[in-house]
Amino acid sequence: MGTLTRQLYGKPVGEALLDEVRSQIRHGSGSRPPPVLASVHLGSGGPFAFYLKQQERTATAVGVGFRDVSLPEETSTARLREQIQELEGDRSVHAVLVQHPLPKGVDFRAVVDELSPEKDVDGVGSVNLGGLVEGRPAHAPAVALAVLQILRHYSIATRGHRFAVIGRSPTVGLPLALLLSARGESGDATVTVAHSRTPNLVQVLAGNEVIVSCAGIPGLLTRDVVPKGAVVIDVGLSSVADPSAPSHVRAAGDADPVSLDGWVDAITPVPGGVGPVTVAQLMRNVLDAWNMQAAGPS
Repeated sequence: MGTLTRQLYGKPVGEALLDEVRSQIRHGSGSRPPPVLASVHLGSGGPFAFYLKQQERTATAVGVGFRDVSLPEETSTARLREQIQELEGDRSVHAVLVQHPLPKGVDFRAVVDELSPEKDVDGVGSVNLGGLVEGRPAHAPAVALAVLQILRHYSIATRGHRFAVIGRSPTVGLPLALLLSARGESGDATVTVAHSRTPNLVQVLAGNEVIVSCAGIPGLLTRDVVPKGAVVIDVGLSSVADPSAPSHVRAAGDADPVSLDGWVDAITPVPGGVGPVTVAQLMRNVLDAWNMQAAGPS
């Protein structure tokens, strides 16, 4: 990348967040067991495999107990709901994460809604998503919060500024749009939501100062689409063919870094941008879940 475009690396953001989580767990574990995260997945070797390894490694580093709950890929919705119910009732488990997307035919919504808002550490259950609309969820999705952490770390203001969010999924795009437009710190932005069916993306993005893309479409953002001088937060993650890579594939975001070099003011790289902060924010959510359950019913 050229010298005109700042790289918004996630590593320093994630490390600062993890230091805080580690310190609070250390000081809070004197009279109670440390927090435990159960990560539930169907099958192995899917797109979540790398994220799963990151979770375990990061959890161990900050003092969070980690349970890898692996079920066969052919597990039914009913059986997976039973497993989630068991974890919900296990008082030694403070946080539960269901890796998604789930195999075809498994009802993700029916599964995650078996969790209480406090244990739904990924913030994707109906109660937490509904609470997000009113500005008071127990947890918000870690990916969306990671974007806010990056903006805060690099002093990118939200209040009074125009943001475009590309993507409308209930686990990333829509929660992020709600957080950015909420009243208070890291909010008060004017937010436009676009998606894969949005016509004339150039016109829609015009005038927006920050573009957050979570569409999962490699090469979507080029200088032909993005306003000059904007900031690009690239949440997209796809695998694209690359004969020069050891595995012949490489990770790619929604932004074309070559095209945007020298055109945008700043950009998060893929990999190395939002990803490291997402895992750190997940641990922050686990810490919060631990503290909520220690406090008891409100």
